[in-house]
Amino acid sequence: MSSTPYPALSVLDLVPVREDQTTSDALAATRALARAADGLGYRRYWLAEHHNMPAVAATNPPVLIAMVAAATERIRVGSGGVMLPNHAPLVVAEQFGLLEAAHPGRIDLGIGRAPGTDPVTSWALRHGAGGVTDEAVNRFPDYVDHVLAMMSPEGAALSVGGRTHELRATPRAQGVAGVWLLGSSDFSARLAGEKGLPYVFAHHFSGSGTAEALDLYRSSFRPSEHLAAPRTLLTVNASVAETAAEAEALARPQLLSMLALRTGQPLAALRSVEAASKVDLPGPHQDVVDAMRSRWIIDEPAAARERVAALAAEFDVDEVMVHPVAGAHEGSDPGSTPGREETLRLLAG
Repeated sequence: MSSTPYPALSVLDLVPVREDQTTSDALAATRALARAADGLGYRRYWLAEHHNMPAVAATNPPVLIAMVAAATERIRVGSGGVMLPNHAPLVVAEQFGLLEAAHPGRIDLGIGRAPGTDPVTSWALRHGAGGVTDEAVNRFPDYVDHVLAMMSPEGAALSVGGRTHELRATPRAQGVAGVWLLGSSDFSARLAGEKGLPYVFAHHFSGSGTAEALDLYRSSFRPSEHLAAPRTLLTVNASVAETAAEAEALARPQLLSMLALRTGQPLAALRSVEAASKVDLPGPHQDVVDAMRSRWIIDEPAAARERVAALAAEFDVDEVMVHPVAGAHEGSDPGSTPGREETLRLLAG
């Protein structure tokens, strides 16, 4: 038995959509997964922001957060993350001000800088006004400050026409959502440190540069009213089953979906485990899959838990956020996600 301490665990959910599912089915599966995570003692349940993707229904984190928070009792629910250049800071502040008021002490606002979609959809998100402009991306640090100020009980002061006006996200806030910065680059790591905010590294997506980004965050950290010392979290893709062979089979649909994304192939809903097992890949594509797979945790329970503990120890993080990537067999209930629920159960121990 390992003496490595086991970290706190959380969940990242992209609300995946399988070939046998409608959007309604995928949402039902997410509610079931969130209730399972709540009962198993997971600390957080975060929902991503992605747009115009056939296999992902996580298009609107605030709506999903409201749904999940209402379906659970204890777990913190948040965004992983809201892609701030896509949205007006006041709208984000208002959304999370209301969520925090409805579910006090249970809401997290994870903020990212990437668009989370293709250029055409980025353009549409900004009401046809030029998409996610360079200005929106360049002003990301200011927008983070604006969201923080407007969510606070004191609100923000806005000067217009020579007069100062008060601007609050919600009339009488008693609490504020926990704010985290997300990233897979030096930019967000340094910014989180300079602003004294907790930091999440997207290890599940990037898989490289993790140690450098976390070191930069810690070396840049300045204590703030939000946080006295650095606080870190990283994400990891995981498929866990009673046997390593079953975990491999369950992970293959997601691996094929990520292969399509990274090689410019047409995107589609996730295949069943049986359909994915019949796909033969050319050598170069198999190399891409093997490289991704090596960074994922795909194993039986004891070995998978050992790897989670080792990952947390290697990067000295306070928490590991599991993105459960296990697929489903043909004939599974479309409103459920048995492989993902089993992954969470087996990792929780």
